Amino acid sequence: MAQKLVTYFRDFLKEIRLTDNQVRELKTAHETLRKRLLEDEELSSIIETTFLQGSYRRATAIRPKNGKRSDVDIVVVTKLDKDEVTPDEALDVFEDFLEKYYEGKYRKQGRSWGIEMSHVDLDVVPTAAAELATTGILNNLLVSSDMDIMEMAEYGNIEKYYSERKLYEAFSELFAAEESSWKDDPLFIPDSKAQIWDKTHPLEQIRWTQEKNSNCNSHYVNVVKCIKWWRREKFPDSKPKSYPLEHLIGECCPDGIDSVAEGITRTLENIVTLYPNKPFLSDRGVPEHDVFGRVTEEEYNEFYATVCDAAILARNAYDADKPEEAAKLWRELLGNKFPVPESNKGVAFTKRESDSRNLSGGRFA
Repeated sequence: MAQKLVTYFRDFLKEIRLTDNQVRELKTAHETLRKRLLEDEELSSIIETTFLQGSYRRATAIRPKNGKRSDVDIVVVTKLDKDEVTPDEALDVFEDFLEKYYEGKYRKQGRSWGIEMSHVDLDVVPTAAAELATTGILNNLLVSSDMDIMEMAEYGNIEKYYSERKLYEAFSELFAAEESSWKDDPLFIPDSKAQIWDKTHPLEQIRWTQEKNSNCNSHYVNVVKCIKWWRREKFPDSKPKSYPLEHLIGECCPDGIDSVAEGITRTLENIVTLYPNKPFLSDRGVPEHDVFGRVTEEEYNEFYATVCDAAILARNAYDADKPEEAAKLWRELLGNKFPVPESNKGVAFTKRESDSRNLSGGRFA
């Protein structure tokens, strides 16, 4: 009998996703920044819109550790022409603004400006002018919203769950519209080191994640968070991490999973089976980009060996005869944030095993 440990995983996810306070700090920081950008006398005339990208928006972020801050990426869609403006010039356009509002807190990065605040890191990512079709969808409130696309109410708040579910479905319909030629129209970000304008398609990454989560009965984003947490707990300095790891999980997580436990187990096993050697993984919306391009063969081989061991441990946990045995094994794999097994508690333990389709409730960031 498969051990889903639904409530154990629900409690575990509460411990590894962003806290309510961290979410509030992120919202305040990025809303203030976006408002300032759109109202700035110098910049407002060249800015089309702003929107969020990254793991915070895709609902796959995990709680920072060891003094690190929560972070969020803000894409600034500009009217700059990539054929007339160099990557360095595009980045430098923002320097006076940053000096005015974030003096001593900003730094120039290869493709963005980083802003370090007390509890939050912001990445300002300028992009060159998009085609009209893309600009139209970018100006849609569903895209520019500060909500992540799968933001749900906390477990048990049914009314808010369904109101936000409507937003989720509306977002899906927006992307599915036949006239949405945006799918073939990536944005361009400045690479100041390589001195090129590089393609990126954060909207397709968001859309793909939403569709995948739906196909996985709303368990996919939680599977991503759990495996990210395992990687950081056990091998914090190893690659792949961040989005490359998330992308690989997306390739290997089966559709139709009915629990987070199943998703973790089968995803790890699929990595072992499908990718014994470092793969070329095409980026969502930019197929010529290899998401694993910066991962070396040696780094991947080390990663693969850890996944082989993790897959065995996860399978043993999932197939364990007793829930308490399963919980012990999951705790060994995922670390001490996973709940301690409730051994010898009879009815109380059975209650923890009751199914809950609202496991996906709450912010998945």
